[in-house]
Amino acid sequence: MAGSSEKAPDSRRGVVLMGNWPGYDLDLFTYPKYYFSDLECVLIPHGILVDRIERLAKDIMKDIGCHDILVLCVLKGGYKFCADLNDQSVGEMQIIGGEDLSTLAGKDVVGTGRTMKALLSSIEKYKPNMVKVASLLKKRPARSDSFKPDYAGFEIPDVFVVGYALDYNEYFQDLNHICVINEHGKEKY
Repeated sequence: MAGSSEKAPDSRRGVVLMGNWPGYDLDLFTYPKYYFSDLECVLIPHGILVDRIERLAKDIMKDIGCHDILVLCVLKGGYKFCADLNDQSVGEMQIIGGEDLSTLAGKDVVGTGRTMKALLSSIEKYKPNMVKVASLLKKRPARSDSFKPDYAGFEIPDVFVVGYALDYNEYFQDLNHICVINEHGKEKY
């Protein structure tokens, strides 16, 4: 920042939403009426998601150049992020899924970073030229040994979020915004 003693933001962190951020009032947005009593707030509106993903795509392409890219979308909750990231890239990008993840059906998947470290270790066996990790969301507080992606869209407080393909027991995937689910929504679904 020219003429400033402030440090430039750490782009690896992404857009940082502080812990005291109350989110946006639900009445400011449209969303399916069957979720009216199940959400606390809109944490990240769809337009901001799209804009941030566009910037991530530009950053990735600037860093790696115009190469063909193979994108591995690890879980189904990441498909919208991967698809939108693909739409914003200028190179050829192919999205593939992981191995058969049917063993995850009905299980709680907790992103501690150990899963990503194990996946990267498995990928490295095939000796790719380069491996980079982009994550739409990175929760805080991060443990000291937690995985840090190469590219992060948003750093968010430790709240349970749904929408933009992120689900709770197969519900809320159809929300365009990333929202915080309330206790009633957790009990209902």
